[in-house]
Amino acid sequence: MKSHQTAQTMKPATAAKKLGVYLEATPTEFQEGVVSRSELSALQADPPEWLQELRRTGPHPRPVVAAKLGVSIAGLARGGVTEPLTTEQIEELKKDLPEWLQRERATQAEVRKETVRIKEKNAERAEKAARDTRS
Repeated sequence: MKSHQTAQTMKPATAAKKLGVYLEATPTEFQEGVVSRSELSALQADPPEWLQELRRTGPHPRPVVAAKLGVSIAGLARGGVTEPLTTEQIEELKKDLPEWLQRERATQAEVRKETVRIKEKNAERAEKAARDTRS
């Protein structure tokens, strides 16, 4: 009996997430279809005009908005940003630099510093453990 290899497919929401775009802003055919892994790879390798435009101008999903503003997704919510934003809206926020954005960026900077500190501490521990087992 021959086994048939079926192409792995994903829901449009999953594909949009992997492409870093807001699903509701994608073309109807994309939203209503299914996307195979090879189609996703093709979209990533050679993005069509609609995908390039979406990435350039938005609206962007929250993970992309958070990254562009240098804050966490939770920080966006604390700042009252719950909807997707366009590139123009993001640039406006960066220019206006509201207090919540300054606060969340400072929080993110602290989180990054702490992550680096923990990583260095773990590396030192591993190094010491390696030395102890050699001696």
